[in-house]
Amino acid sequence: MSQRSTATPAHSPAPGAEQHPALDFANSLLSLPTGPLDLIGSPETATTWLIDHDLAPAGGRVYRPCTDRIHQLRAAIRALIEARAADRPAPADALAAVNAALTATASAPLLHWDADRGLHRALPHPADRIADHAMAQLAADAAELLTGPDADRLAACGGTPCTRFFVRTHAARHWCSTRCGDRVRAARAYAKKRATSKG
Repeated sequence: MSQRSTATPAHSPAPGAEQHPALDFANSLLSLPTGPLDLIGSPETATTWLIDHDLAPAGGRVYRPCTDRIHQLRAAIRALIEARAADRPAPADALAAVNAALTATASAPLLHWDADRGLHRALPHPADRIADHAMAQLAADAAELLTGPDADRLAACGGTPCTRFFVRTHAARHWCSTRCGDRVRAARAYAKKRATSKG
């Protein structure tokens, strides 16, 4: 599955998000110093994000009720990643939400017949099921992330106010990006300078 992140240039995908669309999905709600930024906040931006991540067909569209369900799945995946990164038990409601998304669509091509193609196999993909198919793929990737070889390296960014998750590239890594690390170091330097000037 090719992936093209819709994050803004200043907010490139966190480590691991290129390999795991579910991680990029979980990180699509950003907490910035200027306030929150939801990369899939509207039906239009959600549609674009899904198409850009090869999770929906070009020309497809999701509507507000589906966008709300997508947001609920994102919250469940975030809760599971947060619990895994903190080595806490997985929340039961988040597990149920991801499992519901996993089983909402057929995973095997079904047998069909029509006059043009005759007998053939195809996954059901009517336009009104675009969100279901995308959510099933994201749930499957989340399950793989949470149980696969990268699970032990999942971490929450240590930068404030960032709420992104990432896969550690080395044990000493505490931030999802250089930007977050620089922000933390600048805040520490400023606090030290103020403490020194008051002393």
